[in-house]
Amino acid sequence: MSSNVHIVVHPLVQHKLTLLRRSGTSTSEFRQLTREIAMLMLYEITRDLPLTEIEIETPLARMKSPVLAGKKLCLVPILRAGLGLVDSMLELVPSARVGHIGIYRDPDTLGAVEYYLKVPEDIASRLVVVCDPMLATGHSACAALRRLKDIGCDNIKFACLVASPTGVAAMQSEHPDVTVYTVAVDEGLNEHAYIVPGLGDAGDRLFGTK
Repeated sequence: MSSNVHIVVHPLVQHKLTLLRRSGTSTSEFRQLTREIAMLMLYEITRDLPLTEIEIETPLARMKSPVLAGKKLCLVPILRAGLGLVDSMLELVPSARVGHIGIYRDPDTLGAVEYYLKVPEDIASRLVVVCDPMLATGHSACAALRRLKDIGCDNIKFACLVASPTGVAAMQSEHPDVTVYTVAVDEGLNEHAYIVPGLGDAGDRLFGTK
């Protein structure tokens, strides 16, 4: 696998993905498992955040201790399914900013259509983590990254639960500078561009709309 694709192989994450995949998993269970996986993934995504030292006082002594340096990250879910990843990430990094980008897949062309964008004014100075549970064709992800780069973002990572080889190839071709963090790269896509074996429609399973 290319160096810009990072598969999170931690046993807890892999175990939770198996539970997430099962067709019998309820909406509430699916939502909770997604939250748990997202938080664990963020540990990997933020592993190389820069640090600086500040002086503090413990109950016993003064010392210099590390804290995050510079502006904190910005989470950008691709609506709507990306919302399922964000809440638990905010629990881990409550100071993070949140932007939103709305993109839907045209059912005929499978192309990405943007309908909404709202991000912090200083997003270009932050690490941006774009969130979407599924990286299928890669059209939506690539479109979202193009849009963010157009407004000045140059430090971007992409987080998804499951990817397809097609989606990974699209990202590597168009955005080789963006690292993809995923829990699994599955076999491929079916005739409806769903990831196989996958876990179904993540948005529908998160929000109970099907």
